[in-house]
This record gives sequence, structure tokens and C-alpha cells, in this order.
Amino acid sequence: MIEQPQEQQKSADAVRASITAMIGSDGSALSAELNALRKALFPPASQKVLRSFSSGEAAKLVGVADGYLRQLSLAGKGPQAETGPGGRRSYTLGQINELRELLDDAPKGKRYVPHRTDGEHCQVLAVVNFKGGSGKTTTAAHLAQFLALKGYRVLAVDLDPQASMTALHGYQPEFDVDANETLYAAIRYDGGQRPLPEVIRKTYFSGLDLIPANLELMEFEHDTPKALADRGSEPFFGRIATALGTVEADYDVMVLDCPPQLGFLTLGALCAATAMIVTVHPQMLDVMSMCQFLLMTSDMLGVVQEAGAHLYYDFLRYVVTRYEPSDGPQTQMVGFMRSLFRERVLTHPMLKSTAISDAGLSKQTLYEIGRESFSRATYDRAIEALDNVNGEILALMHQAWNRPT
Repeated sequence: MIEQPQEQQKSADAVRASITAMIGSDGSALSAELNALRKALFPPASQKVLRSFSSGEAAKLVGVADGYLRQLSLAGKGPQAETGPGGRRSYTLGQINELRELLDDAPKGKRYVPHRTDGEHCQVLAVVNFKGGSGKTTTAAHLAQFLALKGYRVLAVDLDPQASMTALHGYQPEFDVDANETLYAAIRYDGGQRPLPEVIRKTYFSGLDLIPANLELMEFEHDTPKALADRGSEPFFGRIATALGTVEADYDVMVLDCPPQLGFLTLGALCAATAMIVTVHPQMLDVMSMCQFLLMTSDMLGVVQEAGAHLYYDFLRYVVTRYEPSDGPQTQMVGFMRSLFRERVLTHPMLKSTAISDAGLSKQTLYEIGRESFSRATYDRAIEALDNVNGEILALMHQAWNRPT
């Protein structure tokens, strides 16, 4: 007997409902397991804390000799290090920042606190890529933490509804970030708008604050087409810049982790940025995807400029990520990019490293985990690559500020 159209429709509806329920069930199950994993990794309060730094690490971060820190400690000046087994001294990042303030003597030209001056604008670094898997969030998170370790006041802004940056900093988006607690709260078009300071969260990194993300950021993508017809509201491309401008006095640099798509959020971030950092994995398909991203971005930015957006970038740089020097095709691709873009490709690539991926298993970055967690060669190789990449970006910031590099 041939099934009637109405019966076929009911059958199709049942299948769709079953698939929807299955996807939702899998998402809920995975969310519960991730939350249980977090509680196991970071007891007793399920919150991340940053490790302490050895006296040698602290001295290197401050920019003085280890022996000088010991003299300060013996003289009772500054924060006192915690003494562990064998007399090993260690400092928290908060104490390291206290040491910077103690030693800072700007009138004599000895600056240990690197905060920007009144004549230096807040750097807003947009980390972007059209294709997932390019190391965008890894790059953005390590950059934000590197700058905080160097003593800068940093705001990390998670604009990706997938919220990987948020998760890396200890917040599980579906449990810890409620409605109207993301950047969307400050850029939405209706009466639910909130001041940006109300959604900024402190992190376990002294000097590093976070604007978390979750799926509600997608609402901005849905709301904006409706709002385009309303000439009474601020254009979408200026809303992120306006929101960030309300807190820029509190920070030296903002790091924006953009979604892996060229939507309204990404365009708004690019209009707010003072610099663009494009991550690229040196494989042919990734480079082809980046080509489309660049062409589309140029077209879209041209449109918003005609509509009144003001764009000015201190620098645009391409960061080679997940690079394997022993891979011949990757090396050829990097050479190809350098021949095209020249100095716009950072000199140092970010190497592919098991240390970074292993740290990610426990929702941590390499700057959070001590050297003792890996083989010395693996850790040193990865941390050197990270420091080189981030150091280049810091040097570009200093050039934009007319500081000595």
C-alpha cells in the first residue's frame, strides 16, 4: 500500500524531531561531562588558579637579576616570596606586578610598569581567520596572557559564540555565563542593553580581564538585519568600538578573538581594531580559504567605510601557525607567503607542539603550566616559539606608540 502524503509528512516530522532530540541529548551529555571534568581538574571550587613563578622566572619577567630580588626580600622591601622545599622562593603574578610598581622610576627613565601613557592609544588587536582550525583562539589566548605576564593591563574579548577563549580561562559558557553576560549585552539594539563594565570579569591572571562568550552572541547576527532599516540606532559597525571605548582608559591593550566567519560581529570587531592579526595554517586549502577571506573582507570593509566607518590600522600581520619545519610542503607554502606579503608575515612562526595540545587537554595554556610537566626540550621549544611570536607583536605595539623596541 502506497503511503499517503499526509502520512509521509508525519513520518518526516518524526524523523526530524528524533534527530533534533538526539543532537540536543548529545550536547547536554557532553556539557555535563565537561563540567565534571572541570570539577576534577580544578577542585575544590572548580575555579582555575595560576601557578606561582620561581624567583628566576619572576626576575626575568620584571627585568632584574635574581640576586637583586633576593636583596629586596632580605631588606624587607616589596612582597615576600613564598619559600618552598629546599629554600626555593616563588612569587605570584600579583606579587610580580607589585615588584614592578616598587621598582618603577619613570622620572629617571627606568620603567618597570609598562602601562601606556596619556599620549598612547589603547591597542585593539583583532585576531581573525575565516577557517576553523587555524589556531586563532590559541594565538589570541597566549597573546593576551603573554602581555599580562609582561605587566600590561589586558582585556580579552571573546566574540566567538563557540566560546573557546572563555573556556580556556576557566568558564564553561553554558554553566557560568548567563543571558546578557557577554559583549552582546553592550551592543544589542533593544532596552536590555547593559554598560560594558557590568559584564567584564576578572581572571586568575593578574592584569587580565575577560568578556566571556556564549551562544547568545549569535543574536547580534540575527538582530542586525532588522536594525539596518532603523536609521535611529547606531550602525552595527560602530557598536563594538563604542562599547569598548567606554572602558579603554582601564587597559593598555584589548585582544579580540573573532568568530571564524565574516559576519556582523567580525566586521564590528575589525572596525573597532587598531591592528589585525590573521592566523594561517601553511597548507594549500587553508591558504586558499584565507584568499577568499581577504577578498571578502576587503569588499565588506569598503562597504562599511562608504557608510561612515573610520578605519585605521597600526599594522596588519599574518601569523603562521601549527608550523612543522620538517614538512617540505609547509616550508614551501611559508616561502610563498613571504614572497607575496614580505614583512607582513611575522618572522617567527608558531610551531606545532605536543606541549600546547597537551596543555589544552586540561583547558590550560602553555603559560599556565610549569616546565616540569613536559620534557625540557619539548617545553623550551614551544615556549620559545610563543615568546618570539608574541614578542614581535609587542614590538609592533611599541612602534605604534613610538616607544623604543
